[in-house]
Amino acid sequence: MLAKRDPRSDRFNLSLMHTPISRRTALRSLAGAAAVAALPRSQAAESAPKAAKPAASGSIRQSVCKWCFKDIQLDPFVATAKEIGLESVELLNPEDFPILKKYGLSCAMVSNPTGKTPQGVTVGPIRKAFNRVEHHDTLVALYEKRMGEVADAGFENVICFSGDREGMADEKGLENCAAGLKRIMALAEKRRVNVVMELLNSKVNHKDYMCDHTAWGVELAKRIGSERFKLLYDIYHMQIMEGDVIRTIQENHQYIGHYHTAGNPGRNEFEPQDQQELNYPPIMRAIKATGFKGFVGQEFLPKRDPIASLRAAVKLCAV
Repeated sequence: MLAKRDPRSDRFNLSLMHTPISRRTALRSLAGAAAVAALPRSQAAESAPKAAKPAASGSIRQSVCKWCFKDIQLDPFVATAKEIGLESVELLNPEDFPILKKYGLSCAMVSNPTGKTPQGVTVGPIRKAFNRVEHHDTLVALYEKRMGEVADAGFENVICFSGDREGMADEKGLENCAAGLKRIMALAEKRRVNVVMELLNSKVNHKDYMCDHTAWGVELAKRIGSERFKLLYDIYHMQIMEGDVIRTIQENHQYIGHYHTAGNPGRNEFEPQDQQELNYPPIMRAIKATGFKGFVGQEFLPKRDPIASLRAAVKLCAV
C-alpha cells in the first residue's frame, strides 16, 4: 500500500513500511638478495616475493562511477580499476564502451540518454524526466535507442530519474512516471535490460527531486509491475533522507537493482577514521544476506589521493 499522506503538507508520510631504514636493516636486505641470487633459477623463482594481488571485491560485485574521478582520463582509469579488482566502471555512455571492452570490464549502470522535446526542453537528466507527460514521447524514443545500445554491448542496466516536483503532488508524479515507464517495459523485457530509477536526496544535493524516499520508489515499482524496473538505492542519499539503511534494504531488497556508496556528511571517503556516520561493512553484509547478485558502485568524492581512496573503499566493502 502507498504510504498515507501527511495532513500538514502535500508530501507523503514516508516512514517506511521505511622510518627511516637503519644501516643494519639495509645490510640484512642486501644479504637476503644475494642469497636468492645464489640459488638455482627454479629455487630463486620460488623464493622471490610474489606480486601483490589486487584488492578483490569479495562476493559483493563492485563498480566505480567515473564522474567522481574527473581529473583522470578514462583509459588509464579503467586500467587502474581492472588492476584494483573491480568488474565495472559505470555511468558511462555508449561511446565509452570500447575502452571498457579493451580491459574486459563492464558498465554496471549506463548513463541516461538526453534530448530535446519539440518545445526545446532538454529531458533525461535528473530535473526533467518521467514525472511529466509532456516529456514522455521524447523520453520513450531516447530510452528505446539507449536500451538497444546497452543490450548490444552485453550490459544490463540504464539509469533513469523522476524529475523535480516543481509544485506537482507526489501522487500525480507516481501516476505520470508509471504511465511513461510502462511504455518502455515491453522492450526492456525483450532486450533483457533493467531500467533503474535512482533515489536521491532532496535536502542537500538535489532540491525538489521527487523520487527522494524509498517508499515512493517502491510504490512506483509496484505500479509498473515489471521485473525490469528497479531502484538504485544510493546509501548516501537515503541516509540523508530517512536513515535506517539496513532495515530499509532488508525490507525492500526485491525492488533494488543497484547500490551506490559515499560517506555522510560530505559525500567523501568512508573509512571509520574519516569522521562520518555510515558504517559500510555491516551495510555490505546486509546487502549480501539478501542474496543480491548485482553491483555496488563506489560514488564518493575523494579528498585525498583518489586511487588510494578507491582502493581503501573497495577493501572496506569486500565482505
